[in-house]
Amino acid sequence: MKRRRAAALLAALVLAGCRQAEAPRVDPAAYDQFFLWAGVPPPRAVARASELYILGGEIRRGGAARLIDMRAGVPHVRRAKVWLTIRTERLDWDAATWNAVRGMLARWRTAGNRLEGLQIDFDAATPGLTRYRAFLEAVRRELPQGARLSITGLLDWSANGDPAELARLAGLVDEVVIQTYQGRTTIPGYAAWFGHIDTLPLRHKIALVEGGEWTPPPALALDRRFAGYVVFLLAPADSTAFSKQLESPADLENAVKQKPGAADAMQSGRTML
Repeated sequence: MKRRRAAALLAALVLAGCRQAEAPRVDPAAYDQFFLWAGVPPPRAVARASELYILGGEIRRGGAARLIDMRAGVPHVRRAKVWLTIRTERLDWDAATWNAVRGMLARWRTAGNRLEGLQIDFDAATPGLTRYRAFLEAVRRELPQGARLSITGLLDWSANGDPAELARLAGLVDEVVIQTYQGRTTIPGYAAWFGHIDTLPLRHKIALVEGGEWTPPPALALDRRFAGYVVFLLAPADSTAFSKQLESPADLENAVKQKPGAADAMQSGRTML
């Protein structure tokens, strides 16, 4: 009996030690900037967001380049600044693609959103930054006057990127959002990549995945161009975060306005702000 009690006590101590050692998780309630993808119901934290990066369209591999609208309608965001995010798998955008992108920007702005500009979400490999910069030069030329430009970036840009190419990017884009996750999981050993983050010569934010591990690396405290965090929100089935999902669209009344047809969009698996 004593041996069994001792074994149970030892097991409890080991379990407690594991819990204490577990890294903190990303809870959207602690942040105010978010990536919002199609099909993801906004958690309560979105109601007090300062900035939203909303997926508006995708440009996929295969066939001719074309913009695929990912939303059932134009979002109407009352309070937060809004970025129209385009997820692209290719860089050969033609005139028809650009006309579609500019048209979407115009519709989002006309709807009364505080539209900051366009964000390009593209996985540009660090050795390919020269080619990516050439594409971004074209993006800057095609953007409407006054539209800002944001891009996503990889975790190793500051450590392995060509300093000259990164400096040229600084003259083209208004910010880069560095992703610390792959899929729905934080990249293991992410802290090691932040040793040179203060050398990244452009304004940057750090993207975290909802429910993922995150302990701020010490280098961020000394990073003069660090501009905050953006949390990539997950659908409820994929999320391990602690925030509660909205019980009804009315919960966001002070932040977003539903457009007629939103209920049908939600039933089809596509949410609309």
